[in-house]
Amino acid sequence: MKAFVTGGTGFIGQHVVRKLIKRGYAVNALARSPQSVEIIESLGAAAVSGDITDAASMQAGMEGCDLVFHLAAWYELGNINWEKMETINVGGTRKVLRLAHKLGIPKIVYASTIAVFGDTQGELVDEHYFNDGPFITDYDRTKWLAHYKVALPLIEKGAPIIIAMPGVVYGPGDHSMIAELMRMFYRGYPILPAPESTVTYAHVEDIAEGIVLTAEKGQIGESYILAGPAIPLGEMVDFWSHLTGKPAPPLRIPAKMVRPLAPTMGLITGFTDLKSAFSVDGAAVAGATYMARADKARRELGWKTRPLQTGMLETFEWIARTEDERETAVVRKWEEQIGKLVLVGALLLFVAWLLGRRRKA
Repeated sequence: MKAFVTGGTGFIGQHVVRKLIKRGYAVNALARSPQSVEIIESLGAAAVSGDITDAASMQAGMEGCDLVFHLAAWYELGNINWEKMETINVGGTRKVLRLAHKLGIPKIVYASTIAVFGDTQGELVDEHYFNDGPFITDYDRTKWLAHYKVALPLIEKGAPIIIAMPGVVYGPGDHSMIAELMRMFYRGYPILPAPESTVTYAHVEDIAEGIVLTAEKGQIGESYILAGPAIPLGEMVDFWSHLTGKPAPPLRIPAKMVRPLAPTMGLITGFTDLKSAFSVDGAAVAGATYMARADKARRELGWKTRPLQTGMLETFEWIARTEDERETAVVRKWEEQIGKLVLVGALLLFVAWLLGRRRKA
């Protein structure tokens, strides 16, 4: 069996590629850069140089495959180029799915997201739920367009597409807003914004397994939500505190006080490495609920998720290692700056001493 994968260098995509190779698949994975080629080859897959916005660049790598996994997307919160996001998330999806259908690929798995449901207003929804906006972020909006205006119409035209719909994903290697909130907690930030915000939580390896199971057991034309338990942020932070022994933030700011700050967030992002949490979109989603149930995937695919305690502990161990590296890097940077200041100061003192000697002479 042979599979073609887009987004194979991404957070979820790397795990999907590993699982396919472990199952005995030969994998061709799309690569946009020399760095992507290195990552893909290190996973044991064959790199195909190309871009999802260029159908011709994908054709040779896709021809003759039994499966196509379209995982590539641009996810970012904050001050983004929405036209570029639409080109990638909507236009790129159209190019990939149309080409796969044209080439007669027997089965195509498209990775959508439960973000296409938008803010579910506290409702735990399933695959039949529909919301056509307005959406809080451009990511939600562009993924909605790709899902409802690209993938579903192609299914109606006979394309053998199955849709996987992950919820929020966490785990080692994550750089999303959830990972940033975990870092804020780990660093001891005393403030927790919008504790009532609620999302689902599933480990990246479990999401990857669900995507592969969607291909192996899913029915063509169907959608499968892959989401863990839905938990308010305040409760999750208390769980993190119990898990790690670190104190929970004492000051909790309700969403109604956070959302009005959204227009000013762009002034802050330049001063922090937590770009998503301190972004316009990060403030705008305060208090929102992205909630969906995975009953269908558990029932029809046999999908399972690991206990939160296991997955979160593993993630915090990774965060601890990377934070130690960050602190070392920050200290080294300050030492370099101080060293430069000392050197400049010494040179100035030397020049002043020379000038003083000349005056005396």
